[in-house]
Amino acid sequence: METLLTWLIAGSVLGFFLVRYWREHKRKEEQARERAEQGPMFSDGPKAQHPRILSDACIGCGACVSVCPEGDVLALIDGKATIVNGHKCIGHGLCAEECPVGAITMVMAKPSSGADMPIISGEYETSVSNLFIAGELGGLALIKNAVNQGRDCVDVIAQRLGSSTHRPTDCAVFDVIIVGAGPAGISASLRAAEHGLRALTLERESVGGTVSKYPRQKLVMTSPVEFPLHGRFSKTTLSKEDLLAFWQKIMARSDLNIRTAEAVNSVQKLADGLFRVRTAEEEHLSRAVVLAIGRAGTPRKLGVKGEELPHVLYRLIEADHYTGKSILVVGGGDSAVEAAMGLAHQAGNRVILSYRKGEFSRLKDRNAKRIVEHIASGKLEVLFNSIPIEFREGSVLIEVDGEIRELPNDFVWIFAGGTSPSDFLKSAGIAFGGDSPHVAVETKSRSIA
Repeated sequence: METLLTWLIAGSVLGFFLVRYWREHKRKEEQARERAEQGPMFSDGPKAQHPRILSDACIGCGACVSVCPEGDVLALIDGKATIVNGHKCIGHGLCAEECPVGAITMVMAKPSSGADMPIISGEYETSVSNLFIAGELGGLALIKNAVNQGRDCVDVIAQRLGSSTHRPTDCAVFDVIIVGAGPAGISASLRAAEHGLRALTLERESVGGTVSKYPRQKLVMTSPVEFPLHGRFSKTTLSKEDLLAFWQKIMARSDLNIRTAEAVNSVQKLADGLFRVRTAEEEHLSRAVVLAIGRAGTPRKLGVKGEELPHVLYRLIEADHYTGKSILVVGGGDSAVEAAMGLAHQAGNRVILSYRKGEFSRLKDRNAKRIVEHIASGKLEVLFNSIPIEFREGSVLIEVDGEIRELPNDFVWIFAGGTSPSDFLKSAGIAFGGDSPHVAVETKSRSIA
């Protein structure tokens, strides 16, 4: 009798925890289902590389969900992995690596998102032979991807050029010109030196690209990165100071030919197969070109005093790295409104959105509705008919309806438009996805003139 009673008690306890687990599981599943259904209301979905899940093959183990560094991109719904917050996905690819049955493959974004993406092959070559794209410009985020692509592009170029003993010796022609000195461009430059190629790297600003300007204290990477001729960054957390020290080490190398503060205005393929790369200073000839310029384009400046200060920014990397700050966002388009709302959600932030007109007139419907809600709830203050006059350390002067005010300020974000890299790419003859999905296209190896 005592044994039976013991088993009944044990069974009751086990049953209690099983029911509790089942209820919690169903609660989380229902929340995930709601996020998946509401997703299109708040986001256009994945912008670049993201997971494609074969539901018939998925066994519902949840490994992909737990490994995702972005937190809640994936969830289990009805026992199957499902994308619930696609807009948060930036293409880590760890979910595909972790899946024990190979039910996940990494693909590019849906056709509507790929329309403004250049078509590139599996070797990162554009529709113009021997003109390559590496890094974010091709649709993939992450430093790791940029580094690997920059390296791989130059490997293809070196293979096509052949051994140095058979390479053309015209000293007026470079083997490869690399445009951009961010992670992709640096990796390509180092690989070119490793192959002994005659290379030139042109950067419109400073070595390091956007990464060197990250205002956050830490740069988190999902896996180690290895740069040619340098070695492996084994840490997954790097400070900005670590990166700046690395960029300076790169600049000190005597086997690299990197010119900063020299923006490229155009890239044109000539009838003889060579490329003419024009800058404001001069023009260069090359047998191949690697474009590693990112997707941000050239931001439009306001011409306001103090705009050169380090806390005045033009691109929001991650809103959740800014808390307890007084923030001014300048602009009236979707980018400005989305940045302001994202920053307003972070703990302790006081966010003001400055717009030169009297009302918003060109917002997407969902942003127009959400900004009204943010204003009504007091999360965000909007100053219409306002223009920044001067940015200072700790404050900003702004004119509102003809009255000049001084507001406390820690950071400024300016979203005033700019020059899209798409125009630059199209002028070079590069084809875009248009109404077709952004997919890899197989190409045969082409010799280089």
